[in-house]
Amino acid sequence: MKNKFLETGEHGYHPLRKFKIILSGLRFAVIYDFSVLYKIILSVLLLIPVILYKEWVDASLIILATGVMIAGEVFNTAIEAVCDFMETRCNEKIRIIKDIAAAAAG
Repeated sequence: MKNKFLETGEHGYHPLRKFKIILSGLRFAVIYDFSVLYKIILSVLLLIPVILYKEWVDASLIILATGVMIAGEVFNTAIEAVCDFMETRCNEKIRIIKDIAAAAAG
């Protein structure tokens, strides 16, 4: 995608390309981060009886909460990956950053 402000990047924008990148990132998070996978599994297990009893408001709230949780976990995973990339050795400041990111994700 061409960056119109920096005049960098590739020419030719296709909107479906964004969805491909989103799904690729989500797949990576599910495969390599167990916390994302188990939160999705728990949400699906909660959704099954809620949908069977036709509690649509509850189902929509569970889906919304799941989306917020997954977004938090993906941000946490990204922050931890950047920290590991920047500093491979044990570093107290990096540990604090990772702890804060984990606390934000819940």
